[in-house]
Amino acid sequence: MSTHLFGAIVTGYGTAANNRGENEGNVTTLQKILWRDEVHTTVSAEAIRWAVRYFWQRRAELGDKRLKTNRRWDEVREDNVMSDATWAAWKADRVDAAATFIDDDVLGFMLAEGAKEEVDAAAGEEGKKKKGAKQPKGTISKRRGVLEVTRAVSTIPFAGDITFNAKSGTKGSTSLYATEVHATRYQYGFALTPARLAVPSRVYDVIDALVGLGEVAGNHSRFLYDFSPESVVFRVTDDMAPRLLYCFEERGGAVDLPELVRRVEAGDIKADELVIGGAVSKSDGAKALAKVGVTVLGGVRAAATEVQKRLRARPDLAALSEAKASP
Repeated sequence: MSTHLFGAIVTGYGTAANNRGENEGNVTTLQKILWRDEVHTTVSAEAIRWAVRYFWQRRAELGDKRLKTNRRWDEVREDNVMSDATWAAWKADRVDAAATFIDDDVLGFMLAEGAKEEVDAAAGEEGKKKKGAKQPKGTISKRRGVLEVTRAVSTIPFAGDITFNAKSGTKGSTSLYATEVHATRYQYGFALTPARLAVPSRVYDVIDALVGLGEVAGNHSRFLYDFSPESVVFRVTDDMAPRLLYCFEERGGAVDLPELVRRVEAGDIKADELVIGGAVSKSDGAKALAKVGVTVLGGVRAAATEVQKRLRARPDLAALSEAKASP
C-alpha cells in the first residue's frame, strides 16, 4: 500500500482585500462563490501553489540549493524567469531525479507546442488525400502536479463590506475608488502521494512550505493578509480518500472540528492517523479527539515536525527513497 498525506489548513483571522488585481468599475473586488447557500469569498488553488513555489525560491536564494526552482519570480521585471523552458531533464529515457527542479517535480508543468511544419495550403484537402500527406501534430510536454490543493474558502459568509478611498493625482484632480474587504479566516486542503515524486523526500519540503506561507494572492504594500496556518490537521494513511477537506467550522469567532469528530467516531478515519496542531487544539472537538487517541499539539510547527517524523518511519517511503537513489 502507498502512503498518502492529506491535510486541512485554516489561516488566522484578518482583513482580506484586493487579492487578484481585478476591478468592476472603480471597485477592487474579491472572488466569491456560493458555499452552503451563502456567499463566501475565496482564493484560488493556483495562488496557493504559486506561493509555495515562491517560498522555495526565497529559501534557495538564502542558500538551500535543494529547493532550486525552475520557474523564478523576478521582482524587478515582475515576470517569471525559466531555467529550463523545455523541461529537458524530464525527456530523457531515464529521468535523473537529482537533476530535476523541486517545483517541476511537486507542482508539475505543461508545454504545448504547435506543429513544426504545415501542409501546403495550395494543395487543399483533396491534394493532401491524393499525396497521402498527413497534417503534422503538435507536441505536449507535461507532468501532472503531485501536490493537489483545493480552493480556499472563507470560514464565514461575506457581508459585502466596502471601503471608499481617494487618491490625489495631478493638480486639481482626485481619483475615487472602493475596495471590497472581508474580515475572515480561510480554510483549504491538500493531498500528496510521496511515491509519485521523483524525489520522495521532497514531501518534507512541501510540509515546510505549507506551514510557512506568508503572503498569498497578490498582496502588495496597500494590503497584507497573513496566510500562514493558525491550525492544521494532517493525516498519514493508506486510504486513498482525504475525508477531512474543509473540516473546520467557525462559530462565534472560534474554530472547531465537529465533522472530523463525527468521522473519527464513525470509524471512517482512524484516530492514530491524525495529527492536529495550532489554536484549534483548545477546542471541544480537539479535546474529544485527543481522548480517542488523536495526537493534538499546541503548535502548527510542532504538528508539522510530528507528521514528518511519522512519514520517515513509513517502511514503503524508506524503501522507495533507497530505490530511487540507487544508480
